[in-house]
Amino acid sequence: MGEQSSAKTKNGKKAAKPESHLAMVRRARRMNRELAEVYPYAHPELDFRNAFELLVATVLSAQTTDLRVNQTTPALFAKYPTPEDLAAAVPEELEQVIRPTGFFRAKAKSLIGLSTALRDRFDGEVPPRLEDLVTLPGVGRKTANVVLGNAFGVPGLTVDTHFGRLVRRWKWTEQEDPEKVEAEVAEIFPKSEWTMLSHRIIFHGRRVCHSRKPACGACPIAPLCPSYGEGETDPEKAKKLLKYEMAGKPGQRLSPPADYPGRPAPPLGTPEGDA
Repeated sequence: MGEQSSAKTKNGKKAAKPESHLAMVRRARRMNRELAEVYPYAHPELDFRNAFELLVATVLSAQTTDLRVNQTTPALFAKYPTPEDLAAAVPEELEQVIRPTGFFRAKAKSLIGLSTALRDRFDGEVPPRLEDLVTLPGVGRKTANVVLGNAFGVPGLTVDTHFGRLVRRWKWTEQEDPEKVEAEVAEIFPKSEWTMLSHRIIFHGRRVCHSRKPACGACPIAPLCPSYGEGETDPEKAKKLLKYEMAGKPGQRLSPPADYPGRPAPPLGTPEGDA
């Protein structure tokens, strides 16, 4: 169902003509415009009140869901509200607080290390530059771009697993390496679109275009997708695959933005939240 022109082969059948780079760019930009209409409320799905909380939450989000992080960080920030507090944490005590997010020993080491660096090298403040952020323990380009885009308003592309999967499915790039994906997608869109584009793609990947079984039959941008048919194409069956607010269920944030159309996620300690 993608926008590919066709030509006749020797046997008279139509064969797909390779999409030109210009046609791909136009299709990609149209997909972004349509995703903006579907997800006008797209936002980071981690709860945070400042740059430090977003940085910590993003480090914790590795190999787990944003929901699990959001259920864990209230107790974490109540106990360690500043970089100075977290830098002085007893590792074993910190590990117990963040245990629900998995890989808690490695994450505790990173959190204490980055907080120590913030205290000692940046006067206890999260630096607003990518070059500085990536020097912090446990912080790579993905985490740095999340913080820059959402805490400082500095445009950046967040190439997580959802982003990488979708832009390859959509034939915007064939790259596997996150930095190369970031570089190629950055060439397609103006810098002013980068942060919101990331949110829209990640939202779509979590709600509709899943890894194992994408809900093709319920996808609002299916006519523009060159990989249509990889997932369930029956509209009724596909509808059952939708997640979060698209399926009338809670999202991942305990404190979502005011314009979020779904329900807040349940905190830990409630039957639904502990499920």
